[in-house]
Amino acid sequence: MKVLIDTNIILDVLCNRKDFVEDSEKVFKLCEVKKITGYISALSITNIVYIMRKELDMEKIGQILERLSLIFEIVDLRADDLKRAGKLDFKDYEDAVQSAQATRIKANYIITRNIKDFALSKVTAIKPSELIERI
Repeated sequence: MKVLIDTNIILDVLCNRKDFVEDSEKVFKLCEVKKITGYISALSITNIVYIMRKELDMEKIGQILERLSLIFEIVDLRADDLKRAGKLDFKDYEDAVQSAQATRIKANYIITRNIKDFALSKVTAIKPSELIERI
């Protein structure tokens, strides 16, 4: 099974977000042990670095990115993804880009806490807890 992990799920774990970290960590573990194949957008990487640089130095961030690349496949960002995303009727362009990438890699699901943001996606969006139930 292939899943595209939304940026907020990654940040739940990295920032230890109390209300969300438990299920998001389970998704990480499923990807780490290769029970599922987890993908994250290259766009997510830039957002993660932007958020984390307020708290951590670049050396520590580099170590975190290295670990993420061992757990997840990074989906490259292509011009066609950006163009397709621009044609989608999403409120948030970043979500549209992730949806376009999920479609391109033929992901089974997009894992997110914001299901409504992906209502127009060709790839079904589910919460981490739903993924855990389906495994």
